[in-house]
Amino acid sequence: MSLAERLSIALIHYPVLDKNKDLVATAVTNLDIHDIARSGRTFGIARYYIVTPVQEQRKLVDKIRTHWLEGWGSTYNPKRKMALELIQSENSLADALADIETRTGKKAKVVVTGAAGRPNSVSFEQMKEILASDPEQHYLLLLGTGWGLTEEVFNQGDYLLEPISGGGDYNHLSVRSAAAIMLDRLFGR
Repeated sequence: MSLAERLSIALIHYPVLDKNKDLVATAVTNLDIHDIARSGRTFGIARYYIVTPVQEQRKLVDKIRTHWLEGWGSTYNPKRKMALELIQSENSLADALADIETRTGKKAKVVVTGAAGRPNSVSFEQMKEILASDPEQHYLLLLGTGWGLTEEVFNQGDYLLEPISGGGDYNHLSVRSAAAIMLDRLFGR
């Protein structure tokens, strides 16, 4: 099993913060569904979870997924079908972690991400070494929406991945761009 096949991504829509640091649930976006799935398939990850407790948002994810896997979209664009096979909607982070444990028989280690630097962050190089160190271990990479993950989510992490830095002061990438960069830094050649 490759390193990437032991990593799943969870795009967290709740609990996250808004720009006023209030706890919110953010809306699922079509672009994030498609683009992160395409990046995930490109790098060979195991699963892409979209996490929201909002039932109508999960229905939207499942409707889009079904269109590309079983509907007209499955024959129109088979490559998109391959990417969206990775997607699974879940009510909570705990549900995504339980699914990994059910599928693999192992409790996943949680890798938290954020745009702001924090103490005790591991570099991408260190994370690559961690991933390679135990060929049986599975990992869940958490990506936040809105203005970032809550402290509650950060506290559940086994590892905190360093933020992406472009060298300047501006650091506000879209989550789909950040996901692609992270996957490339971890698994790209």
